[in-house]
Amino acid sequence: MKKLLIYLKDYKKETVLAPLFKLLEASFELFVPLVMAAIIDNGIANGDRGYIGRMCLVLIALGIIGLTCSITAQYFAAKAAVGFAAQMKHALFAHIQSLSFTEMDTVGTSTLITRMTSDANQVQNGVNMVLRLFLRSPFIVFGAMIMAFTIDVKSALVFVAAIPLLSLVVFGIMIITTPMYRKVQGGLDAVMGITRENLTGVRVLRAFNKEESEIRRFEDTNNTLAQMQKAVGKLSALMNPVTYIIINGAVIALVWTGAWQVENGVITQGEVVALVNYMSQILVELIKLANLIVTITKAIACGNRIQSVFELQPSLRNPAAQTGQKDAAAASAPSGNAGAASGRTAVPAVSFEHVCLTYKNAGAESLTDIDFRAWPGQTIGVIGGTGSGKSSLVNLIPRFYDATKGRVLVDGRDVKEYPLKELRGKIGMVLQKSVLFQGTIRENLLWGKEDASDEELYRALEIAQARDFVEEKDGGLDAVVAQGGKNLSGGQRQRLTIARALVRKPSVLILDDSASALDYATDARLRMAIRDMEGGPTVFIVSQRAASIRHADQIIVLDDGEVAGIGTHEQLLEGCAAYQEIYYSQFEKNAAKTGAENRR
Repeated sequence: MKKLLIYLKDYKKETVLAPLFKLLEASFELFVPLVMAAIIDNGIANGDRGYIGRMCLVLIALGIIGLTCSITAQYFAAKAAVGFAAQMKHALFAHIQSLSFTEMDTVGTSTLITRMTSDANQVQNGVNMVLRLFLRSPFIVFGAMIMAFTIDVKSALVFVAAIPLLSLVVFGIMIITTPMYRKVQGGLDAVMGITRENLTGVRVLRAFNKEESEIRRFEDTNNTLAQMQKAVGKLSALMNPVTYIIINGAVIALVWTGAWQVENGVITQGEVVALVNYMSQILVELIKLANLIVTITKAIACGNRIQSVFELQPSLRNPAAQTGQKDAAAASAPSGNAGAASGRTAVPAVSFEHVCLTYKNAGAESLTDIDFRAWPGQTIGVIGGTGSGKSSLVNLIPRFYDATKGRVLVDGRDVKEYPLKELRGKIGMVLQKSVLFQGTIRENLLWGKEDASDEELYRALEIAQARDFVEEKDGGLDAVVAQGGKNLSGGQRQRLTIARALVRKPSVLILDDSASALDYATDARLRMAIRDMEGGPTVFIVSQRAASIRHADQIIVLDDGEVAGIGTHEQLLEGCAAYQEIYYSQFEKNAAKTGAENRR
């Protein structure tokens, strides 16, 4: 938490002025009982209405000055706390953006969101309250006791006895209830988690008729939370009656002691009233201080959680941008390779050299000894069963993950040698999940290329088979896209994400199962349009459909993270058992053979 205080460095003036004005307010507040004593002893006792009027004006002046100091203090405290939180959130967001997929997987998206929102707000609230009350409450407590000693030492001894008792009750209850409040927070998180699951998965719940069981699960968790809240509430409820018993006992002792002192002429009636007022001030401030300490405890815990995110170091190292690109090392092409035979270049667009990948904290490799070459303009199909490592393979190309063994090369250069911006500028990536952002179609497409013209946008939409439905929408490119693309169908979302990747005209295009919601005819037109693109990008198509990759120049068949076969559709259909199993599960065996004979 201490390391986060660096974000207060631009608010040094505010962090000094806020508690200073609060102390000024507290000082004026401590004078109020003395003014009341003067009114009683000099004004009321002597029937001097003019004196009473003047002292009332003094009280009003003290109130106005105190209010002004309080508002000023709160202004500076709020300015410092909000500015601190804003800088911390900016830094946290920038740090999260620097993390690789490995750290994202380890920490979890929901955890990072909590750190950015709830935890950051708790820390902001803690800073605000500390600047306002951390010095004020102790100042009032000890100031009131000192003022009591200036009135009468014997009566002030009641304060010496009452303050420790009050502190014991207030802080004792706080110490007991603080861990209980943590459990309550955990129970609240559980209830919120179930609520979130039920809201996001409402269609699945209805499809499987699970409403009643989820209602019971929610009620059970909610009842557990209610029991914890009742238990902590009963203990917290003891604070007011016990403290008031002590404070009223102290008041009785003060009045009794004060009565003897008044009778003996040691103190006046007004001074007894002042002592009672000081005792009341002490009670209020001790309760405030206890609540402040609970707030500070929560803020420190939340600050430590935020700090733990800052301490995460990205596993990917981003090389500094270089003035000139390294000369690409020529890579020998395997015999019979279509790219080498074309004579376009001797350097593969993408090379995997005995690549292995092990995810963090995983017990086994997810990819083992992947070795192949993809040449410029080729279409590479990647197919395999669920969990075979298809997405893992293509995620290594833009360095979403780093290979644990071997090398991945783009244009003959190790991806680890590229600055990330340069590397990812060469690659158009369409992930499995179609993600669109709230705004317009134009704004989403411009993510691919910020200065793209309308002609370029429409060309990308045309290749992605999305132009027709975009032109039919009100506003065309300026049609509104809801958060997450909720107002679009699954196929429309997929086509727009493909268009977004195509706008930048990448040299390597990766389609990670991104046409699963498209019908076969649209899928075929999409693949044909991409193949005919100007510049001819190297295309990686990850798909569960054999039909989507059967016309690829190379097909990579993965089985449990290993290459089960590489070749054309015809070659794999003849000699790769894993590919045969996938293909014949989607097409009838006799029909597949007939189609193959017809092609011959």
